Amino acid sequence: MATSHPFQASLCPTLRARMNTRIIIAISTPFSITASISNFMLKKQLSSSAPHFLSHNTRSTSSSSIKSAKLLSHTYRTLNPKFSSPSRPLPRRLHSFRILAMAEQSSRTTSTSQQQSHRHANRLAAEHSPYLLQHAHNPVDWYPWGEEAFSEARKRDVPIFLSIGYSTCHWCHVMEVESFEDEGVAELLNDWFVSIKVDREERPDVDKVYMTYVQALHGGGGWPLSVFLSPDLKPLMGGTYFPPEDKYGRPGFKTILRKVKEAWDKKKDMLVSSGAFAMEQLAEALTATAGSNKLPDGLPQTALNLCAEQLAESYDSKYGGFGSAPKFPRPVEIQLMLYYSKKLMESQKPNEAKKVLEMSVFTLQCMAKGGIHDHIGGGFHRYSVDECWHVPHFEKMLYDQGQLANAFLNVFSITKDMFYSSVCRDILDYLRRDMTGPNGEIFSAEDADSAEFEGASRKKEGAFYIWTSEEVDKVVGEHATVFKDHYYIKPSGNCDLSRMSDPHNEFNGKNVLIERNSTSAMASKYGMPVEKYLDILGTCRQKLFDVRSKRPRPHLDDKVIVSWNGLAISSFARASKILKCESQGGRFHFPVVGTDPKEYIEVAEKAASFIRKHLYDPHKRRLQHSFRNGPAKAPGFLDDYAFLISGLLDLYEFGGSIFWLVWAMELQDTQDEVFLDKDGGGYFNTPGEDPSILLRVKEDHDGAEPSGNSVSAINLIRLASIVSGSRSDNYRRNAERLLAVFEKRLKDAAVAVPLLCCAADMVSVPSRKQVVVVANKASGEFDSMLAAAHASYSPNETVIHIDPTDEEEIGFWEDTNSNIALMAKNNFSSDKVVALVCQNFTCSPPVSDPKSLESLLSQ
Repeated sequence: MATSHPFQASLCPTLRARMNTRIIIAISTPFSITASISNFMLKKQLSSSAPHFLSHNTRSTSSSSIKSAKLLSHTYRTLNPKFSSPSRPLPRRLHSFRILAMAEQSSRTTSTSQQQSHRHANRLAAEHSPYLLQHAHNPVDWYPWGEEAFSEARKRDVPIFLSIGYSTCHWCHVMEVESFEDEGVAELLNDWFVSIKVDREERPDVDKVYMTYVQALHGGGGWPLSVFLSPDLKPLMGGTYFPPEDKYGRPGFKTILRKVKEAWDKKKDMLVSSGAFAMEQLAEALTATAGSNKLPDGLPQTALNLCAEQLAESYDSKYGGFGSAPKFPRPVEIQLMLYYSKKLMESQKPNEAKKVLEMSVFTLQCMAKGGIHDHIGGGFHRYSVDECWHVPHFEKMLYDQGQLANAFLNVFSITKDMFYSSVCRDILDYLRRDMTGPNGEIFSAEDADSAEFEGASRKKEGAFYIWTSEEVDKVVGEHATVFKDHYYIKPSGNCDLSRMSDPHNEFNGKNVLIERNSTSAMASKYGMPVEKYLDILGTCRQKLFDVRSKRPRPHLDDKVIVSWNGLAISSFARASKILKCESQGGRFHFPVVGTDPKEYIEVAEKAASFIRKHLYDPHKRRLQHSFRNGPAKAPGFLDDYAFLISGLLDLYEFGGSIFWLVWAMELQDTQDEVFLDKDGGGYFNTPGEDPSILLRVKEDHDGAEPSGNSVSAINLIRLASIVSGSRSDNYRRNAERLLAVFEKRLKDAAVAVPLLCCAADMVSVPSRKQVVVVANKASGEFDSMLAAAHASYSPNETVIHIDPTDEEEIGFWEDTNSNIALMAKNNFSSDKVVALVCQNFTCSPPVSDPKSLESLLSQ
C-alpha cells in the first residue's frame, strides 16, 4: 500500500528537479522507466479508478525544507491522507478491477505458498519482529538491517534491495505473495542484490531516511517501500508496490531489477554519485535551527487562530470530521479545537466557543456511531473509506486507541454526557481484553484481513467484523428486528450509503454495523423505555461477540512499542479520575464492562512497569524502542521518550506514585542529552549514534500520531510548572527554543502542526494554574479530591499531590520545589484532605471538600 508524506513532497520543486536530473544522468534509459514508476503510481492513487495502497501513516519532518507555503498547502491537500482536507486520495479499497483481480489471484495462491514455505529458510527466522518472521521462509535470501548485510554487499560489490513494511500491511502481503515467494524473482534478487527486509515499526529511523528520499524525489510513497541502495547505503532509486510483471503500460518488478542491474554494471560511479548527491541535498534541506530564543510576541495566538480557522473551513457539517473521504481520525485536530474553544470561552466569546466545540463533539459522535467503531468488540478501526465514517479499513492500531480515548475523555469532562465516557470505556475495555499481554504490556495492532472460516485458502479484509442479515437473525433471535433496524442491517447488505463505501460490491450481502438514528428515537419507535432498549442492544451485541470470537481472528502484532504504550498509559491514567465524575447509578452495556475507574490506573501502572523492567536500562538511563520475545536491537527514539514522559506525567498527576514523576524527569534528562540540538534548538528524531542512519531530522508534523517535538514542548511546559529554580527555567528555555525552531511552520502551515500550535500557546500563558492536593494518600477522600481536581477540562493546569507523612516523597519536593514542600507541611491535616489552587504567585485559601474545589476551579 502506498500513502503520501506531505513533508517530502513539499520539498521545493528546484530541489526535486536537481535530484531527478542527477539520477536521470546516472541511469539514463533505465531511469526513463524507473523514474516514472512512482509518478505513475501517484497519479493512479489520485484518480477514482486507482488503487491506493493505504494504511497508517508517517509524519512529515522539518519545516526548514518548505520553500513555498502554497506548495505545502497543495501537497497536504492532495497527497496526505492524514491531513483533513477536501481532496484526499482515495482509499486502498477503491482499486481498479484489474488490480482487484490481481490481488484476488495472489490471495488464492496463499495456501499453496504456505504449504511450500518449509522448503526455504533465511536469516529472518532468527528475528523477533512479526513482519520479518512472515518473510522467514521466502526463497529470497533476506538479511535483517545490519552490518552483515552491508558487508556482504561491499564484498560482492552489488546494490542492496531494501524492502520496508509492517505485519498488518495489506499490500506488503500482496507483494510478498506475487514476488518474494516467486522462485524466479528470488533468483534475480539473490544473484544481483543483497536483499534487506525491515519492519518500519521496529526501525522507524531506517524507514524515515528512505521514505524521505522517495517522497522528495517523486512526491508520493508508502508501504511496502522498495528502495535500491549502494553498498554504503546511499539511495539509487525507489518506489512502493511493484507488480511482478509489466502490465497496463507499467514496468513490473522483474523489469526494475534488470534495469537497476544494467545501470549498476555500466554506470555505477555515476549512479553512486547521484545517490550521494541526493542525500546531501536532503541533509541540507532538513537543517532546521532556531533564529532566536523564543517565538515573536503574538505568533502563538496567531498560529492557534489560523489552525482553527483552516480546520473549520474543511469541517464536514453533515458527517463530522475535517475534510472528505477517506476520513482518518486525527485526534490532534480534536485536541486543538477543544483547546481553542476553551481559549475563546476564557476570552468571553461563548458563542464562538460553542461553535468550535460543537465541531469536535459532533465529529466524535459520528465516529462512535459509524462503522469505523467496532460496536461488537470495542475500539476503532484505522480509517473510513467513505465520508460518513461507515465502511472502514479494518486494521486497529494502538496509537489510535490511546489518543481517541483521551479525546472522548476530554469531551466528557466538558459536556458531562456519559455517551462520551461510555465510548472511552469501550476503547479501554477493548485494549484490556484483546491487546494486553500477561505482564501488562500493550500490543501494537490487529490486522484488517482474516480467513472467513477455518481452513479457508485466503484471507479477506473485514471478514472477522462483518455480518449477513441471516447470521444476525440466527444469533440474536427474538430481538433481531430491533437490532437490525438500529444498525441498518439489510439482506442485500448495507454498504450503500456512499458511492465510495463499496464501489465494486466486495461487501455485497454483508453489513458493517452503523447507527443512523438516535437511541431515544428508536426506543420510541418500538414503544419501550430507553434503558430497556439499551439493555436489548447490549444483550444482542454480547451474543454476536460470542459467535464472532469463534471466527478465525485477524493477525495480532504482539510487538510492544514504547511510544504507543505511552499514549495508552496516558488514557488509562486519566480515565481513572475523570470517569469518577460519571453520574451515580449510570449503567453500561456490552462491550463496555462497567469497570471501577480505579482499575484503569492499575492497567497504566502495569504497562509502565513492563517498560521499566524490560525496555529500560537504569544504569545507562536509556530506553529500547520495542519488545517481542526480548528487547529489539533498536534504541529508543524521540517519540519513545516524549510519549512515555507524557504518559508518566499523566500517571503521576492522576494519582500514581511519585516514582513515575521521578522517572519522567530522569527520562527528560536523557532525552536532552541524546536528542537535543544544543546549538540549534529542538529535538532530533534519532540518537545519531548509528552510522547506518544517514539522515537525522527534527520532525514537527502532527499526523496520525503527534510529533515528538510537539509532545516534548508540552512535556517541558508541564515539568517547568512542577519544579522550581534553575531546573524549571531550563525546561522553559528548551521549550521556547524548540518552538522557535518551527517559527516558519507555525506562520505558514499551522494546520499541519495543531499540537505544536497548542504548545506555543501554552508556553505564552503568563502563569500556569497549579492545584496542590495535600493528604495522607491512604485516606479514602484522597481519590475524590484528586478527581475533583481533574473534573473540568483545563489543559493549562498542573495537579500536584503530596503526602507529608511519606519521607521519601517530602524529600523529593524539598529538593525540587521547596515551596510545594513548605505548602504541604503548613496545610497538612491528619484527618482531612486539603487542596489549594495557585496562580500568579498567589494561592487560594485551602479547601477540604471536593465540591468546593470544583467550584474554585470553575471560576
